Amino acid sequence: MDFKLTEEHLMIRDAARDFAKTELLPGVIERDEKQEFPTQQVKKMGELGFLGMMVSPEYGGGGMDTISYILAMEEISKIDASCSVIVSVNNSLVCWGLETYGNEEQKKKYLPKLASGESIGAFCLSEPEAGSDATSQRTTAIDKGDHYILNGTKNWITNGNSADYYLVIAQTDREKKHKGINAFILEKGMEGFEVGPKEQKLGIRGSDTHTLNFNDVKVPKENRIGEDGFGFKFAMKTLSGGRIGIAAQALGIASGAYELARDYSKIRKAFGTEICNHQAIAFKLADMYTEITAARHLVMKAAWDKDQGNNYDMSGAMAKLYASKVAMDTTVEAVQVHGGNGYVKEYHVERLMRDAKITQIYEGTSEIQKIVISRGLLKD
Repeated sequence: MDFKLTEEHLMIRDAARDFAKTELLPGVIERDEKQEFPTQQVKKMGELGFLGMMVSPEYGGGGMDTISYILAMEEISKIDASCSVIVSVNNSLVCWGLETYGNEEQKKKYLPKLASGESIGAFCLSEPEAGSDATSQRTTAIDKGDHYILNGTKNWITNGNSADYYLVIAQTDREKKHKGINAFILEKGMEGFEVGPKEQKLGIRGSDTHTLNFNDVKVPKENRIGEDGFGFKFAMKTLSGGRIGIAAQALGIASGAYELARDYSKIRKAFGTEICNHQAIAFKLADMYTEITAARHLVMKAAWDKDQGNNYDMSGAMAKLYASKVAMDTTVEAVQVHGGNGYVKEYHVERLMRDAKITQIYEGTSEIQKIVISRGLLKD
């Protein structure tokens, strides 16, 4: 077991850390309060290569490994989880899905713009009646020969109004159930494609979350990803990698909250000494750091499995399940360490606590991760 990061990994981590502190930290409270999409910050992330980290250089990406990606995700998430979820969706779901399963024409058409940040993507699976039960797709895609006609609704879509390209999962043949589902590339501006109201959210308030409506949208057949009926498998394979990105986001939220609590405990005094000298606080910090370290090992293992070509369904699910729990536990304790100040926006930990909750829900709830893990344990 070699836990040492390469020089390249360290450079990427340090670059992401510096970017987060200099470009994301200023204004992060105001963006959260106003639910303001970080347009300028996203543009800079694209320029620095954070939006296409794992895309092959052939298509304008960085050609980096998954470990590089999660290191950047952790550092960005320490400061602004709204920005890190944009990085996650664009990298893990949209770019990876297109490069892995798209044809050459689709890759050349879409990946360079997505990898550079000139355009950003959205992944559209969830519906009002198809959240954790992704097989119950109500959005339909009727085959009309050289094109499909899409009708339906997608909910809780990250980058919903800001994306240029959308990967949409829809049912073509209901009798075939999950084998009758397809995945399509839609472009903003297609006739009948409407963006609904922005969601008013507890956390990650800077990210752009919308409902999408499809009313007789004509989608060319060349915009289907893979063979007919491949859509459900495409969604599940893509989400397996997406879990690793969200696990890294949860890890970053936890790490950021811990660092704030640790630093605050060294300057806040009570009963004649800094509060870090009181065992009640010192033990909280010890528990937080231990759990974060354990979560980091799980996230790193999942990323390593993906880079090695191993099956990462279970390791990714375990990483997301545990890291998201650690994010919730750590942020709650970080607020407690700050006392009354923890409840005040300027100290950041209340925002991190609100941001942490979504990591237990999107890209597969914690309950879904337990299904994935238990099935892996019990097969054969």
